[in-house]
Amino acid sequence: MVLPVNFQRDPFVVLDFTERNNDLPGLDLTDTARFTEYVFGQLRRSGAIVGVGGYNENRVIYRRSAHFNQTGEPRCIHLGIDLWAEAGTPVFAPLDGFVHSFQDNNHFGDYGPTIILAHQQPGEKPLYSLYGHLSRLSLNGLREGMPVKAGQQIGEIGPYPENGDWPPHLHFQLMTDLLGHHGDFPGVCSLSERERYLAICPDPNRLLGIPGL
Repeated sequence: MVLPVNFQRDPFVVLDFTERNNDLPGLDLTDTARFTEYVFGQLRRSGAIVGVGGYNENRVIYRRSAHFNQTGEPRCIHLGIDLWAEAGTPVFAPLDGFVHSFQDNNHFGDYGPTIILAHQQPGEKPLYSLYGHLSRLSLNGLREGMPVKAGQQIGEIGPYPENGDWPPHLHFQLMTDLLGHHGDFPGVCSLSERERYLAICPDPNRLLGIPGL
């Protein structure tokens, strides 16, 4: 559990941010207030308490920010799972581990405040988890190497604009190799890099257990 949600019991809705969503062309995604109203309007209409954004999804919403278009090939493949919920919603560690690194990735469309946990035990393969779009308060008091227990609160979903200027949500991602990154790791890759990144970013639903995802 990374949010106070039981996906076997509590209502949720899957939000589609691919080109199949006919709502998106008429929505100014650079206007975070309007984008937020759209997201939470979907939750209200569905009677859901959380929205879910899919792993390995080819998305169009990243066109809103130059952050995803800094090279010749834009990044569009989502490497984690998004959990869209109100700012202030607590975020929990799903496994025992320790704080690997953290930082405020403070750019429009970026993660904002971010925490990476390491869950590697002696003799086991590396596993890391990333929590993006947190509140700045979530970084207070952290130190690298700090132990974390499964079920322990590690932060909270942040409001915009401090969360990277997104509608409030948690980006949750797993990695088996950080590729030298510290306090940050790509949450979106290009089409040509898809196979490479999916090989080291396993499906987070193996820990979340969201039915039908």
